[in-house]
This record gives sequence, structure tokens and C-alpha cells, in this order.
Amino acid sequence: MIRHCVFIRFKPGFGAGERAAIYHDLTGLRAKLPGMGKLVAGPNVSPEGLGQGFDDGLSIDFDTAATRDAYLVDPDHQLIGARLVAAAEGGITGILVFDFEL
Repeated sequence: MIRHCVFIRFKPGFGAGERAAIYHDLTGLRAKLPGMGKLVAGPNVSPEGLGQGFDDGLSIDFDTAATRDAYLVDPDHQLIGARLVAAAEGGITGILVFDFEL
């Protein structure tokens, strides 16, 4: 299993409703991508102060690396990803992606 984690520094003023819409659209991909598990998303609530400005994040579990790879090249995912990049402070530099095997 692969856990796909994405951490985002949103532009100032990019509201909770707009963030929720992106997460909702990503969740909708589960209907067309077998092996894509539940998406969990939300703001950073860590008290440690080590978030380095990444104020929001999400994770998705995939059954296999191949399932994750199919998600990455899916045209709908790429459109949603472009929205996320546009919403991030500094564009792509405002996003950190980290995947690991469970």
C-alpha cells in the first residue's frame, strides 16, 4: 500500500470553502480509479511549530504503486492538481508531496 501525502502553503485569502472544493473533487476520483482509498484532508493542527508554512495537507492510500501511478496521470487529477498549484503560494514551490509504503 502507498500513502500519498500532499502538504500545501495556500495563498493568503484562499478560503476554507475553496480548499474543501478541491478536496471534494479529488475524493470524487475514487469512483473512477479502483484501488484509490479514502482521502483525508485538513489544516495543520500540530503544536510543534515545525510545519514550515505548510498550513494544510491531505493523504490518500492506494492499494499499489501502480494504482497511485494511474491516479497521477489521470486527466481529471491533473486538472485538479493544476487548481491546487494555482492556489498555492509560489505555485509548485508551495506544495510538498511525500509518498511512502505501508
